[in-house]
Amino acid sequence: MKYPSFFDLIPSIRLQDPLSNFLGTFEEGLVEFTYLDVVKSAGHSCPTVVGAYLATYKALEALYPDSLPQRGQIDVSFKSEALEGVTGVIANVITQITGVTEQFGFKGINGQFIRYNLMHFNADISSEILFKRLDTGKSVAINYNANIVSTNPQQKELMGKIMQGIALPKERKEFGKLWQERVERIFLAREEVIEVKCI
Repeated sequence: MKYPSFFDLIPSIRLQDPLSNFLGTFEEGLVEFTYLDVVKSAGHSCPTVVGAYLATYKALEALYPDSLPQRGQIDVSFKSEALEGVTGVIANVITQITGVTEQFGFKGINGQFIRYNLMHFNADISSEILFKRLDTGKSVAINYNANIVSTNPQQKELMGKIMQGIALPKERKEFGKLWQERVERIFLAREEVIEVKCI
């Protein structure tokens, strides 16, 4: 399987999953997600997917500065509705990494390892996303602005040709190359595009 080499430069996210530990799935419940894992699940790499991944990475880093993040022990709120814009795509990435869901998640075992009702939409928050630890109540507000990283002007022209069905094979390939180059530049500008505020 071939993919852009910069995927391997994006740091992985390591967590401890109490449910995995309980069921003997991963030794000591240690689990690791890479950007490639998330891309395979999403089916594509784009500014939204990389932004959701980086937002989650930085939020967990801030919530757990001295220990491994606990999978399933986080509450996530969105300011927007689930069906608004790309909110659903972002939510899916966060669900994959953290395990938390709105309604369809694991109902738990004897009151433990519950994964549902931990994701909320249309929340009364000042940031785009709010991550909160269930054990301490510590929260991290996240905002993401991919517009800081400009799009190559050729992308629009090439996309238009592809949508009209008149693009040559080399133009289709060039479009994909330019698309992923912007995703890479967003990763490289992660300190500027992701705003993190501990609450």
